[in-house]
Amino acid sequence: MKKGLKISINSPVVLGFSAICLIALVLSIVTNGTTNKLIFMTYHSSLTNPLTYLRFFTHVFGHSGVEHFMGNITYILLLGPLLEEKYGSKLLIHSIIITALITGIVNYILFPNIALCGASGVVFTFILLSSFTGFKDREIPLTFILVAVIFIGQQVYEGIMVQDNISNLSHVLGGVVGSVMGYLLNKNGIKRG
Repeated sequence: MKKGLKISINSPVVLGFSAICLIALVLSIVTNGTTNKLIFMTYHSSLTNPLTYLRFFTHVFGHSGVEHFMGNITYILLLGPLLEEKYGSKLLIHSIIITALITGIVNYILFPNIALCGASGVVFTFILLSSFTGFKDREIPLTFILVAVIFIGQQVYEGIMVQDNISNLSHVLGGVVGSVMGYLLNKNGIKRG
């Protein structure tokens, strides 16, 4: 007798991250953006306010709307499970935290009049980190070089030429985090954790 198919939780960090982002989106819609401003968005606020420090990390969960959420979560769900399988859940959590902190602090310092929310920095961390999956001793994958050149070129072009509400700097910073992590992990031998 054949057994039926069952659904497995193959990537707990990615699924948990996506669920938190979905909850943050629903809360933002229900509160007309109040929860985003309070918790899921980083901006130049008083350093005496404890929420300022929390938002350095939690801004990656907030999204400005359904389209913004869908764009980021699609990439997270596509790339994240492969990375979580290769590097482990703990490393993926560290990559999300590092990306959130770096993009949050840089936005706070360099762009005092601009609020930042969304997982696009994490997406670009995952994109560049995934391009290192074919890394071998003393070799840099051509796919990494191509992704880095195309990605950085596009972000610089859009940062200069396109006026929109997209933080190209957080994309670049996310890509740098993914590149550095991918290089160091593979150079020193992958320690899954």
